[in-house]
Amino acid sequence: MAPRFRLQTSFFHSTNFEHMNALNNLFNQPRLGVVLLRWTLAILMIFHGWAKVTGGVGGIEGMLVAKGLPGALAYGVYLGELIAPLFLLVGVWVVPAALVIAINMAFAVGLAHSTHFMDITNTGGWRLELQAFFFFTALVVAFTNKLGPNKG
Repeated sequence: MAPRFRLQTSFFHSTNFEHMNALNNLFNQPRLGVVLLRWTLAILMIFHGWAKVTGGVGGIEGMLVAKGLPGALAYGVYLGELIAPLFLLVGVWVVPAALVIAINMAFAVGLAHSTHFMDITNTGGWRLELQAFFFFTALVVAFTNKLGPNKG
């Protein structure tokens, strides 16, 4: 007597691959991915910039002066954490804006986090993972700008 149903014995059955291909095709949207990454970077960075608007840049100014740099450079944080992210949101001057954010993050690490490179948090994460995310995401946004909307 033959069984009433056919037991699928292998993951590699053709319908599994068909479903996987359909899923891959659904998510094969590089332009959307680039825009989503650009907007994520911009929005998250604006939160940091807003903290500077409401709380001031006195702490950054003090760190700059302690390193022998002019305290007025502290106002550059507004460029890196507000103006450049706004450019990313609207999609203008994407490469310069992304590079300004990367430079801003390099300054942040150099001024406030230079002793944290080897630190691990209590939850097991790298202490500089947020700074690294911002820095490398800004570079990815700059390098993939041609994949954005209305690009070739």
